[in-house]
Amino acid sequence: MSDPCPCGSGKPYDACCGPFHAGRRGAPTASALMRSRYAAFARGLTGYLADTWHPSTRPADLSLDADTVWTGLVIEATEAGRAWEDAGTVTFTASWRAGRRAGVLRERSRFVFEDGRWLYIDGDVADR
Repeated sequence: MSDPCPCGSGKPYDACCGPFHAGRRGAPTASALMRSRYAAFARGLTGYLADTWHPSTRPADLSLDADTVWTGLVIEATEAGRAWEDAGTVTFTASWRAGRRAGVLRERSRFVFEDGRWLYIDGDVADR
């Protein structure tokens, strides 16, 4: 049995976000993509993050802060983003720590279904 998935689903990583990170094409919903992207941030998988970021908004350089440890994800709301829809939003709160500092990131992320898969477009970050 594998470790618990960082996305907080309660499932083992190998039965949750692991298959997407290993190359299985396409999370079935915007919410599933959000969870898999959070798990990728937690595991430092920049290739997966770049691959699931829409080309129109993807940064040229995607480097992660090695000191940041992602410690929890709460999906607060979803709007659309189901398997038969072409767009959706996911509002979430992600907890982090870096050394002695800790905090949360709250974002309302936009996703689009294009070429048979969900992609992250951008998000509105709320200060907390």
